[in-house]
Amino acid sequence: MRRREFITLLGGAAVTWPVAARPQQSGLPVIGFLNAQSSAEYAIYLAAFRTGLGEAGYTEHRNVGIEYKWAQGRYDRLPEYAADLVRQRVAVIAATGGTPSALAAKAATTIIPIVFTTVANPVELGLVSSFNRPGGNITGVTFTLNEMGTKRVELLHELVPQATTVGFLTNPSNPIAASEARDVLSAAGHLGVAVEVEAAGNEREIDAAFAGFAQRRIGAVLVGADGLFVNWRNRLASLAARYAIPTIYSLAEYVAIGGLMSYGASQKDAYRQLGVYAGRILNGERPGDLPVVQPTKFDLVINLKTAKALGLTFPDKLLALADEVIE
Repeated sequence: MRRREFITLLGGAAVTWPVAARPQQSGLPVIGFLNAQSSAEYAIYLAAFRTGLGEAGYTEHRNVGIEYKWAQGRYDRLPEYAADLVRQRVAVIAATGGTPSALAAKAATTIIPIVFTTVANPVELGLVSSFNRPGGNITGVTFTLNEMGTKRVELLHELVPQATTVGFLTNPSNPIAASEARDVLSAAGHLGVAVEVEAAGNEREIDAAFAGFAQRRIGAVLVGADGLFVNWRNRLASLAARYAIPTIYSLAEYVAIGGLMSYGASQKDAYRQLGVYAGRILNGERPGDLPVVQPTKFDLVINLKTAKALGLTFPDKLLALADEVIE
């Protein structure tokens, strides 16, 4: 089992922010929207966030303003952006686009309410005290995509049982990378499958990782649950098609643009629920009293057109389990 360039991976009381002190956009309360990725690629999730705000009674430019901070995949920018939102004294910080945003926001303030999205366990990350009673100034939504790594390995093995070695693409800058990798390595080991891990934190490294998988004739690939990869989902789906490598992803959005298969909870619904929470906090509820939202449903989505192009046939068992089949 090879672990390419991976060894380094493994080794406040709640206070209500006074309304009069909040920044104003034409007299409106302002939400600081902190995102680790780019506005273009996260447009569908931002739309879902606005839908949730609407459910709580808020519409951007009508009775709430939003101050956007997009890190463009540069996780090192997040602490500075979070600190800037604190200096602006926004009413709520929505920390999105990956776990690093949530950690940066939490480090920046113990006063301003924070709502987050994360694909990891927020208790283990130290974001909240518990799921039911988060405590302090923070709550949010988790869609536990990284913990689905084991299931995705099993699904990939069922589709491509002849693949004795699978590749795993991870972003070493993500604090959840090591725990997700451990799940993947453990699941593959139980199936008698070897794993080659490639670390990629930018587009050039993603290209190089897939080229390496192809050169070494890796039988299949699992793409890690990372906001940066979501941002570059078109590139990832294109590379998997170019090198004809069966690949499984964490979100249905990959499959909709030509990816082969995905398994996980809905990120769009997570962002909608985050908007609802942001609105509820604007209405006076304390974030520490709002339970962290957890997914109740995980969807298997498959793309038959992509499977045909790869010369694959989905077993009847997988077709029967699929929640959505794209033809």
